[in-house]
Amino acid sequence: MKYRVLAQFLREDLQLHAKNPSYKLPSERELTARFGVSRQTVRRAMLDLENEGLITSRRGSGYYKAISGTSFHSQIAVITTFTDEYIFPGILRDMENVLGTRGYQLRSYATLNRVSAEREILQSLINHPVGGILVEGSKTALPNPNMDLYQTLHKTGIPIVFFQGNYPALSYLPSVTDDNYAGGYRLARYLLDRGRKNLAGIFKSDDLQGPERYSGMMNAIRDRGLSLPDHSVCWFDSAQRSRLVDGRDMSLIEAFIKEYLPLADAVICYNDEIAYHLIKYLTENGKRVPQDIAVASFDNSYYSRISPVPITSLWHRTRRMGTEAANVMLSILQGKNPHSAVLPWELTERQST
Repeated sequence: MKYRVLAQFLREDLQLHAKNPSYKLPSERELTARFGVSRQTVRRAMLDLENEGLITSRRGSGYYKAISGTSFHSQIAVITTFTDEYIFPGILRDMENVLGTRGYQLRSYATLNRVSAEREILQSLINHPVGGILVEGSKTALPNPNMDLYQTLHKTGIPIVFFQGNYPALSYLPSVTDDNYAGGYRLARYLLDRGRKNLAGIFKSDDLQGPERYSGMMNAIRDRGLSLPDHSVCWFDSAQRSRLVDGRDMSLIEAFIKEYLPLADAVICYNDEIAYHLIKYLTENGKRVPQDIAVASFDNSYYSRISPVPITSLWHRTRRMGTEAANVMLSILQGKNPHSAVLPWELTERQST
């Protein structure tokens, strides 16, 4: 049978590329032309190889060598906090573009930024191993009780790459993060250079990005020789964020405006999501942005464009977080030395400042 002859050729081809974990087989079109067979014959041969666990198929991309001839090695777990948060669909797409096109399958998990959920996921991955783990840490600004599980996974040889947020206790593992301190410093300096003298801030308290962005802002104010605005800095946590986004509970925004904003002429927001809700509430209640108060933020997401007043925001020229993290993982899977990366920000000016 023609498909059996073709299947045997492909087995031998896979053997020749045994050391290449991301090897892509010739396309159906190439095989039909080369062997003078129909596409049905090619697909039957591919089906045999899939059933033998030798290859995996990726819709719209082609057929790839299955890692080590076993399915779990070709699966990469992606653990995020909030999959509903606006930045993560793009991050996941970029990871899929890097790893999916090389035959890896992504399995997504969400912790809702809860260390208990993170623990359950990590225990599941110990019991059911995968080829690698891309993970955004949970509550990275706080001590985490799950270090034992991360260490267990690391000792078993499963590659772990952190993105967005990592843990100081696991600094020996590779990570891809934003330069959050520099971002906070840059936004504060930008606002001060535009004549704003009384800055406020609203930052997330339980993820490391919040304290880092706060630190950058405060040091920029200090370096300008101005008084540090302790009275104008508000902190919120993941639970408050969820109530704002899911239930439209505006108590966080209302409290910030009432208690922290009266003396300020500019505010730095933790991200576009917070900035959007702040500007919407301000404009609906008679405040002018930026005439009465300027607003700047992080991420340059669609929130920054649909806001009642478009938001000045920091961003990466390309969606680099997912791409960089996936490339670090890929380098480990290919036997190369991993590296960490800190991504710089760029500023897009809009009407909010």
